[in-house]
Amino acid sequence: MGESAAELEQLQKLLDTSHNRSGPHLQSIIVAGSRTPMARQVVAELTGMKVLVLTTVSRAGRPRSSAVDGHFLGGRWVFTTSGDAVKARDIRQRPAVSAVYVDGERFAVFVHGDAEIIDSEHPARAAIEAHLTEHYGVSPSTWGPSIVYGRIVPRFMIAYAPEAQSLPDVGSLPAV
Repeated sequence: MGESAAELEQLQKLLDTSHNRSGPHLQSIIVAGSRTPMARQVVAELTGMKVLVLTTVSRAGRPRSSAVDGHFLGGRWVFTTSGDAVKARDIRQRPAVSAVYVDGERFAVFVHGDAEIIDSEHPARAAIEAHLTEHYGVSPSTWGPSIVYGRIVPRFMIAYAPEAQSLPDVGSLPAV
């Protein structure tokens, strides 16, 4: 939870655009205004580590899902994995991904986009590294010889909460 005003505005635009582009079936379930959390609420709900189901694409074009520790930073999901993991190979060769976080029937976020590898030279690496190190108490880079940092650049993101108006937003959370 450290999104800038610009990042919150960009996230809100993505949420609104994605909902407007979705089909009638999805719009009948995720009703604009009553079941669509605002960006500030999404950020509040996604504070801390969340188990994220990440789906990559195999060489044969088939979906391949697995769980990762997801961290929502700057309006984007960040995660780590082993550089030897099949998902890391999939991302390097075919970056299209989908990811889902679901908290029962209370709250959910669905995202489609492209995963990027955040190498040590990437401008966002230091901030991501600092966040993850603070969360885990140690840098994920120490977990193995080929740890990969990934981030999803979203093209589509939609959030759902049956009682969106009751969700807290970042302005109502205590400072950490």
